[in-house]
Amino acid sequence: MNTRVLEIRKGVLNKNDELARGLRDRFVEAGVLTVNLVSSPGTGKTAFLERTLTALRESGARVAALVGDLETDNDARRLAASGAPVRQINTHRCCHLEAAMIAEHLEGWDLSSLDFLFIENVGNLVCPASYDLGEKLRIALLSVAEGEDKPLKYPGMFNSADIAVITKIDIAEACDFDRAAARANIDAVRPGIKIFEVSAKRGTGMVEWIDWLREFRIRTQQP
Repeated sequence: MNTRVLEIRKGVLNKNDELARGLRDRFVEAGVLTVNLVSSPGTGKTAFLERTLTALRESGARVAALVGDLETDNDARRLAASGAPVRQINTHRCCHLEAAMIAEHLEGWDLSSLDFLFIENVGNLVCPASYDLGEKLRIALLSVAEGEDKPLKYPGMFNSADIAVITKIDIAEACDFDRAAARANIDAVRPGIKIFEVSAKRGTGMVEWIDWLREFRIRTQQP
């Protein structure tokens, strides 16, 4: 029985990876930088993305977002206030986004008209680690309220990430958050990973993040 379960899971992941490779080729051809945001619930992922979309649009960048949630379109409506095109993906009982969901919700969008496409994944630090969505960057977010040992508890997610973002840094002291310990734990799981400390509410660290993101696109994508 256990072998059967493993075989089914392997088949599902293989199919997803094949679809993700096709999506990645589409994104590269269109010159759009695709960013997958992953975190546990309550990390401030939507606030971080809302601020990112707004700042990029104000700088002249062309941005859009796909938002994954089990139910409701609350986050999509909130992000749409930035002026960026936003589409909601409701997964219902599924705890992660899959490449097929991304492909379905891209229908009708001219990817070549975008500079950045953001994917806000379902709030979960387990399942999304296994599913490639064709993204160029996977960003793992950790809030100061979650504790410094979160990367050690969920190494799969942080090890699969390209960037780590510590959110709600404005309340770090109130949460007795040990920044040095958190950074050490992230680095232990993913040595050398780039780490940003931000507060979407106060704007702390957001300029550094946006500047880095824009420069990364120029280095790796068609300008």
